[in-house]
Amino acid sequence: MARVIVDVMLKPEILDPQGQAILGACGRLGFSGVTQVRQGKRFEIEIEGEADEARLAEVRKLAETLLANPVIEDFALRVE
Repeated sequence: MARVIVDVMLKPEILDPQGQAILGACGRLGFSGVTQVRQGKRFEIEIEGEADEARLAEVRKLAETLLANPVIEDFALRVE
């Protein structure tokens, strides 16, 4: 059994209102030096067998179809 992590983030050119809200809260709460916050999503997917190229291609297709909106989001896979 393998675990594949899918990190989904808004593309850099897309505004991130939640990240901006967190950035504003950092200053109000006394966390100095924070200059940017981008909010994202993390998915942990356990798959049967090894995380070979064929299985990773399936997870990539899952991410493109269900987990991320490719118009406004990028995603990255990694195996733990």
